[in-house]
Amino acid sequence: MAEQLEFFPVQSPCRGICQSDERGFCRGCFRSRDERFNWNKMSDGEKQEVLRLCRQRLMRKLRANKPASSDEPEQPSLF
Repeated sequence: MAEQLEFFPVQSPCRGICQSDERGFCRGCFRSRDERFNWNKMSDGEKQEVLRLCRQRLMRKLRANKPASSDEPEQPSLF
């Protein structure tokens, strides 16, 4: 896959929380320990891949914490 050129450097997703969860991912940015420590050594392509993984981890966490939806509609039907 061809790497797309970026006009600006890829910014760190760090939010300044810097606490690891039970799986070893940062609670703020969802990067692994290795991803956090090696961020400045990575190419822009590698950083983009890490950001993709972080978004994936965030979505997985949001889905896991989402309450189960009931079969009943929130608003009663008028018909």
